[in-house]
Amino acid sequence: MNGTQRKDIRPGLRVLIVLKKDQRTGKTTEGVVKDILTSAAVHTRGIKVRLASGDVGRVRQILG
Repeated sequence: MNGTQRKDIRPGLRVLIVLKKDQRTGKTTEGVVKDILTSAAVHTRGIKVRLASGDVGRVRQILG
């Protein structure tokens, strides 16, 4: 599942995100969603979230 639809993402889900600093390389970071930061229902580059670790980035893939 990709992370472009806000309805698919909720706190507690395990996801892969791309941090702002890693956008050029596409390196992903795994973590658990703490907060959803994007208010739009759909975002083409991925919904922006804050992980439990404090990292902020756009969801690339939902793991479950």
